[in-house]
Amino acid sequence: MPKSRIRKKADYTPPPSKQAANIKLTSRGWVAPVMLALFVLGLAWIVVFYVTDGSLPIDSLGNWNIVVGFGFIAAGFGVSTQWK
Repeated sequence: MPKSRIRKKADYTPPPSKQAANIKLTSRGWVAPVMLALFVLGLAWIVVFYVTDGSLPIDSLGNWNIVVGFGFIAAGFGVSTQWK
């Protein structure tokens, strides 16, 4: 019986190395403290409103104090989009 040909496999050549693109992330150290401060401020505003039966933080706003508190919280979420 005749011998079959032996196929030579190509030597492994690693793919050419890619130079890593320098991605410069700007430092945004102010984002986390401002975000957390807005969250806490909004929560505190709402808690103070409920604990004082609506007489604080601003009596003339009435139930709109809840909207102000949630506005601070929403602003905190808005700032959080700047976090990298």
